[in-house]
Amino acid sequence: MKAKTSDQHKILVDLYKGLLLVRRAEESLSSLFADGIVPGFIHLSIGQEAIAVGIGAHLSSEDTVASTHRGHGHALAKGVPLEGFFAEVLGKEEGLCKGRGGSMHVADLSVGMLGANGIVAAGSSIAVGSALAHKTLSRDAIAVVFFGDGALAEGLLHESLNMAQLLALPVLFVCENNGWSEFSPTSKQVSFNLEKWSAAYDVPYMTVNGNDVVAVHETAGKIIAKVRTNQPAVLECQTTRVRGHYEGDPQKYRGSEEFDQLADRDPIRIAATKLLALGVKDQELAAILDHVEREVSGALSAARNGRDPDFESARRDVYTGVGA
Repeated sequence: MKAKTSDQHKILVDLYKGLLLVRRAEESLSSLFADGIVPGFIHLSIGQEAIAVGIGAHLSSEDTVASTHRGHGHALAKGVPLEGFFAEVLGKEEGLCKGRGGSMHVADLSVGMLGANGIVAAGSSIAVGSALAHKTLSRDAIAVVFFGDGALAEGLLHESLNMAQLLALPVLFVCENNGWSEFSPTSKQVSFNLEKWSAAYDVPYMTVNGNDVVAVHETAGKIIAKVRTNQPAVLECQTTRVRGHYEGDPQKYRGSEEFDQLADRDPIRIAATKLLALGVKDQELAAILDHVEREVSGALSAARNGRDPDFESARRDVYTGVGA
């Protein structure tokens, strides 16, 4: 029993660190955006960290991930370098994509991060293609695609699930169900539920409390084991979108009662409560937070000191010279 408790302790501590890393990175970007330092729009994953972290803990660098416009947490949980991530969002030459992708197109193929995506549901076909490559080349790897519940109305998602099942591809479809499709309740946008939708394609389906990183981790482990046998599957994670559709969204379309429930749904608060129940002291939690804050601060400082984009270099990536 002590060994099992010790294992649970280590796993949860690692998951807790992951949650804090994503949260502090997102909060830092929120502040920078408010100061006008982050170019373009950003869509933060605050409140949804447990999904990326719980699933990411089961993935290797060979596994691939296709993400969404709200993809910072997926990228960090997949293991992209923190400094390169910040530099990319800030539009610096040292960014993972030389600052040319920005927030909605963060990618790092060296760790299997195929990229965030500004087009709703577009990651689904990318993940299916990646899963086909894994299977064709006999790789011991799977593909994971994250999408919001608002993507359920997109035809490409249906086509992707159908093809994945027909070809028996190792791809996990992860729905981050936060109840919102941009500014409208998903209930007013989608006329079916995900469990019945999955059954229509004869694809295994599981659901989990997406705010509980332990539950996500345990459920993801079970369903990913199925996917690794070339069985596509669907995992629906019920979660909470704390921030607006985009950073700066006043969210006037949301009722006050929803905001009143945010603290109880906070993935970090839920994980901390579980750690305390395992005997972890408040001082240990504070030490973990301090370590993460120093890591984020150092990476962000380095990224902010990066080089601004070189126009001629960027132009050569788009156009070739005459006769080239």
